Amino acid sequence: MQIAETRVTASEPTTDYKAMATVTSLFFAWGFITCLNDILIPHLKSIFQLNYFQSMLVQFAFFTGYFLFAQPAGKIIDKIGYKNTMVVGLLLMAVACLGFIPAATLTTYGIFLAALMVLAGGMTLLQVSANPYVTALGPVRTASSRLNLTQAFNSLGTTIAPVLGALFILGTTELADKDVKALSAAKYLLYQQTQAATVKMPYCVLAGLLVLLAIAIRFSKLPMLQNTSEIRIPVGQKVSKWELLKHGHLFLGIIGIFLYVGAEVSIGSFLVNYISQPYIGGISIAMAAKFVSYYWGGAMIGRFLGAAVMQRLPAARVLIFAATGAALLVLTSMLTFGWTAVIAILLVGFFNSVMFPTIFALGVEGLGPLTSAGSSMLIMAIIGGAIIPALQGTIADAIGIHHAFILPVLCYLYIIYFGWKSSGSRTASLAVAH
Repeated sequence: MQIAETRVTASEPTTDYKAMATVTSLFFAWGFITCLNDILIPHLKSIFQLNYFQSMLVQFAFFTGYFLFAQPAGKIIDKIGYKNTMVVGLLLMAVACLGFIPAATLTTYGIFLAALMVLAGGMTLLQVSANPYVTALGPVRTASSRLNLTQAFNSLGTTIAPVLGALFILGTTELADKDVKALSAAKYLLYQQTQAATVKMPYCVLAGLLVLLAIAIRFSKLPMLQNTSEIRIPVGQKVSKWELLKHGHLFLGIIGIFLYVGAEVSIGSFLVNYISQPYIGGISIAMAAKFVSYYWGGAMIGRFLGAAVMQRLPAARVLIFAATGAALLVLTSMLTFGWTAVIAILLVGFFNSVMFPTIFALGVEGLGPLTSAGSSMLIMAIIGGAIIPALQGTIADAIGIHHAFILPVLCYLYIIYFGWKSSGSRTASLAVAH
């Protein structure tokens, strides 16, 4: 069937701030838990004596979960609605957090990876439901601004997580790789068990908090939406994924999300090991973990500012500026040493801030009743967070961690292109006749 272009004549809706405040708590929760991966990576790398590629399997497992659950998530929304999907996502995340207990008890890397994949499945349900929900809680022209505001609280979670993670997960003394290799088999096993056990308490607490949040969302009063998948497509009128991809901004947005998430996750995942290098920061892993907060804190500040700036400036123009700044800072870090390299790479977080919500909002703009399907496809693209870090890990094992950051630079160059294409033409307003 053909997707018809329509002109919306109804008066613009006003922003529902009460509903936004409720849903914002979800953004904080998944930001906090996602950022704990940046602490888990060096921790598990030390426990299991992994190389960079092997340690990046943490992100590979986590973001592969997004890919596997994204399409089912869209169908779940169509069946049970946005609110109930959020509740199911939170409960699934709680179950996954409890999976860290057997993983730590048995000291098995594979179980850690399986738990992370299930955890990502729950987050996928939140992402596919909460992101388009926020874009629809007010006027279309300020959708990017609203999403940046809620994503700012996501960044608040990512800012706090490294500090608490360093305290509770990296709080015990970790041995250097050479000292671990010098341990006898019995002492190495004891070291593994002791270090692995540090994740039990934090993830048990998280499981309990997620259950409480699920209960709060379940009994909250959230409005039914009238401009996304809550509008049913008439029986017999189906739009295939390939037809949907003909909507140019959606297709380009999918690539943009893939590369952006890959770049952001790659940088965050390598930060602790990068900053602790003798020729970069020359500090301990536990101390370096605290610096991750500055990276994500910059993203939080940038999103609050971005929410205000995009009330006045076109979102695509802001995206071009942000991606250019990020690319230049990563290049600066690659070409310098010491604290200049540290400061440059940490400042990338500020410029990352507006990219995901802006790319997402530009990608789903004008999809109307097809928003849920388009959102699912964009969330599937988050698998970039699985593939790009693994590729960077392979490069780091081959040429060293310092120059492996060329990969995120290439990702940012595409985002500049996406911003330019988005500024050149308005996304057509799409709808299905009904």
